[in-house]
Amino acid sequence: MDLLFIRDSFVELLAGVPLTLQLTLIAFSIGVFIAVVLALMRMSGIRGLDWVARTYVFLFRGTPLLVQIFLIYYGLGQFRPTLQGLGLWQFFREPYWCAILALSLNTAAYGSEILRGALRSVPSREVEAARACGMSGLLLYRRIVLPIALRQALPAYGNELILMVKATSLASIITMMDVTGIAARLISASYRPVEVFIAAGAIYLAINFLLTRLVALLDWWLTPHLRAPPASSNTMEKVNV
Repeated sequence: MDLLFIRDSFVELLAGVPLTLQLTLIAFSIGVFIAVVLALMRMSGIRGLDWVARTYVFLFRGTPLLVQIFLIYYGLGQFRPTLQGLGLWQFFREPYWCAILALSLNTAAYGSEILRGALRSVPSREVEAARACGMSGLLLYRRIVLPIALRQALPAYGNELILMVKATSLASIITMMDVTGIAARLISASYRPVEVFIAAGAIYLAINFLLTRLVALLDWWLTPHLRAPPASSNTMEKVNV
């Protein structure tokens, strides 16, 4: 075990961190938007919309992300004339956008189930109180239901964000030079996989540690009603006595 080589590998792998973060944040943001739409479709009560959302979730949760990336990047290339006619070939020829598309669609399937559970857990008394104030339809969802559901879904969605960071490593199979892509290049040049993957694992561990702290901070900020009230002066005086 060469600690000096691990240090050098760590420094070189840092060049892939910006791409890893880009893939994570862009795909996660798009996935959240799609997940909200899918969750609302599932709860709309309209059979056609519910069936479409169920089929989407079944397909993307039931197949490996690796297969989805291959199908989008390599599989759609077989329909190049059609994509060129639609003006979409410039998008699907780039591994960057194919990776973002695959990651977004995959995380949306998982996120929609998280949000659907959170939407169903919104207390009925909150909804009834909003309706008593005259809210209904989109206004009710925008001001009452969605904020409460997103707050309740935050811990589970924090886990999904961590999984998304680790899932970006699969983008290296379509020539993306993220942390894992650079690690693969270093291994092919040095034939020292253990040291390189230790350095890569340390980088992913650091990224996920920071993200878990940010999610915990956001959860603390969004739930002031769950914090312990500050001790009053009378209480402090009694304690001192």
